[in-house]
Amino acid sequence: MTSSSDAIAQRLHELELHLGQENPVLLNAVQSFRALDQIAYRVGLLETNQSFANQIPWWPLISILGTFSAGKSTFVNNYLGQKLQRTGNQAVDDRFTVIVYSPEPVSHSLPGVSLDSDPRFPFYRMSQDINAAANGEGNRIDAYLQLKTCCSERLRGKILIDSPGFDADAQRTAVLRISNHMIDLSDLVLVLFDARHPEPGAMRDTLKHLVKETINRPDSGKFLYILNQLDSAANEDNPEDVVAAWLRAMGEAGLTAGRFYTIYSPDSPTQIPDEHRRQRFEKKRDEDLGEIYQRMERVEIERAYRIVAALRKSAADLEQNAMPLLTTALQRWRNRTLLADAVMMIVLIVSFMSWSVNAGHWHGLNYQAQWLDVLNSIEGGVAWFETLLILALIGGHFGMRKLAVMSVLPWLRQQIEQRHPPGNVLATFHRNSRFWRTILLGRPIGWNRQSRAEVDEVLQGCESYIQTLNERFTNPRGVREPVATAPRQFFKFGMGS
Repeated sequence: MTSSSDAIAQRLHELELHLGQENPVLLNAVQSFRALDQIAYRVGLLETNQSFANQIPWWPLISILGTFSAGKSTFVNNYLGQKLQRTGNQAVDDRFTVIVYSPEPVSHSLPGVSLDSDPRFPFYRMSQDINAAANGEGNRIDAYLQLKTCCSERLRGKILIDSPGFDADAQRTAVLRISNHMIDLSDLVLVLFDARHPEPGAMRDTLKHLVKETINRPDSGKFLYILNQLDSAANEDNPEDVVAAWLRAMGEAGLTAGRFYTIYSPDSPTQIPDEHRRQRFEKKRDEDLGEIYQRMERVEIERAYRIVAALRKSAADLEQNAMPLLTTALQRWRNRTLLADAVMMIVLIVSFMSWSVNAGHWHGLNYQAQWLDVLNSIEGGVAWFETLLILALIGGHFGMRKLAVMSVLPWLRQQIEQRHPPGNVLATFHRNSRFWRTILLGRPIGWNRQSRAEVDEVLQGCESYIQTLNERFTNPRGVREPVATAPRQFFKFGMGS
């Protein structure tokens, strides 16, 4: 039976075989992920059945978000060139649909467990996150996710995610967590709004989540904001007012710059009697759809930069976030243990001196007590007493160590919640504070000068990967150079081999 660690190794090996032909730069990135994993294994931040490489999707990922009846499914069907998703004026699908390529002409719909248990796809082990947000809901993963296959050439080598209609007031915490997870993983995010409902002021919560909370992200450039089904306003006296209303609402949400697209389905049954207006609407629609489709086709380039950025972030977070936090926690534990030991010794000494003085055991500087004479009269009595005293002090020391660990845990949990360090910092702290771990070292197990040098090597490799990608996709000198291309291979459902 294959162990979890062997499965991870096999997964990375398959990824290397695929990327060796598709993108050698990303092949090198996999190897850097391996090096980073080894450091995390030594330190204890990761178990041997885990990998930083499994925390990100390696395939170009496009997510489609939007309000109810914003035309997301219709947009997906038009892009794929076939009716894959159900459409309607009301919410017709309440699950996140991950759409991948398959050479089979017949589309298949698979349950959510197919995504939760396969590290090649997004939402791997999402049931655990859902359980963290809503206890017990992770067992109902099929109610949140589904996988669909589609034989569309536009889907080769990429993944589409069609989300259920977004309503920030009505959505449960688990669904919001999936939305945020999906946004974080995506290379491109299309945010659709419905032009048929020109009362954006009534959707402040939705705008807050889909706009206000995304514009300050470092990757805000991957968001495209789209006003869909604009043909419904074509017969208004002044259709520009509809667009202006949405632009004002977006501005109030904080979006004052960036591209705002206006589109509608080419297959829309809406008729525009005015020929001049119809041509103007179609021209604008085709221009915006062309730009959107172009961004979707070029998402593979953004994917390459995203993966290198994820590698750099993982390495930087390990060195600048997880390890300093763990080191600080261990120093707090060490200082509190030493302080507790000192207090214990002072209390014992003061108690003994107070008792012995009141009992009249001292004659000047000489200590004479009946119990000491009894011990001296017994063969080996003093040695046994000294042994018991030492054992009691050792037991007291380890008791103080345990209390010091318990006193540090609330602070550490709060810091983990605020800073979100990579790996399991809490488990690593427990590992470093076990009874056999000396408090004198002051640094985590496995974290030394060699480990820092290895992390620095990964970070330097990231700079090299970015430069290589720049040279691959740009040519400032204007010199024509032959570009070698290799045939792609795909997993079943089109995701590699």
